[in-house]
This record gives sequence, C-alpha cells and structure tokens, in this order.
Amino acid sequence: MLSMKAKYALRALCALTLAQPERLSARKIAQAANVPEKFLEAILVELRKAGLVSSTRGIAGGHTLARNAAQIMVGDVVRIIDGPIAPIRCASVTAYKACEDCPDPESCALRFLMGDVRDAMSEVIDFRSLRQFADDTARLARRATTEPAEKEAS
Repeated sequence: MLSMKAKYALRALCALTLAQPERLSARKIAQAANVPEKFLEAILVELRKAGLVSSTRGIAGGHTLARNAAQIMVGDVVRIIDGPIAPIRCASVTAYKACEDCPDPESCALRFLMGDVRDAMSEVIDFRSLRQFADDTARLARRATTEPAEKEAS
C-alpha cells in the first residue's frame, strides 16, 4: 500500500515538474499539491538527499527538480519514501527477510503470490516517468474543469 507520505511526495514532484523551469517555495508547492506545508518540508529534505530535488535559499530561491522529469520513475520515488514495494518482506528483491512463522520459504505459495504482486506493480511504476505522471495530472485537471461546463451547457 502506498503511504500518505509517498502520495504527498509524488504530488509535490508533480507540482515541480509542471512549474519547470520556475523554482517554487515550499508554500507554493504545498498549495499546488494540496499537501500540509510542515509535512512537505520533511519530504523535500528526503527528496533532496536522494538527488531528486534541488533547493536554493534566498529571495530568488526555492525548489526545483535536480534531474529531468522524464528520467525520474515513479517507482524510484516510491522506494525512496516507502522502501521496497513488495507487500511482504519475503517477496522483496532488495530487502528479503524470511517470515518468522514460515517453515520453508522456498515452498511458500503466499511468498510467490506476493512476488507476482510486486512484479505487477513494478511493471507499472518502474516504467512511468514523473513527466508522464505530471502530464496525466494536468490532462485530468483540464478535463475536470471542462466537463462541468459542458454538462451545464447541455
């Protein structure tokens, strides 16, 4: 399950992508992404440490993406914020740990099922860039604002 923190990080990165090349203050990002500003500041620190966000202090300062949005995958962001995407640790590729109650991980059908879940999720988020996500966000927002006007005109 995607944490609220990961959702906020993705929304914030989307706001930065759509604002490029402009730098945004944390307050502007929080407003654009509908994220609590205090929580966002901690997220921005993590994203900066991971090399996804660049920050500059001062009057002309703010935050911007440190890399091209087309090269940042949604899966990268999820892993930075939430850790491995496997629903259970024994199905993780990078953080495997056998379940304490499992007598034989090699013959555990649940482990293999959750491995398939991990792989299916990875097939989507590891091949969807932040640029694509931001474009989808903008397209859906435009559609949401034009559809009510179209319904009223009918």
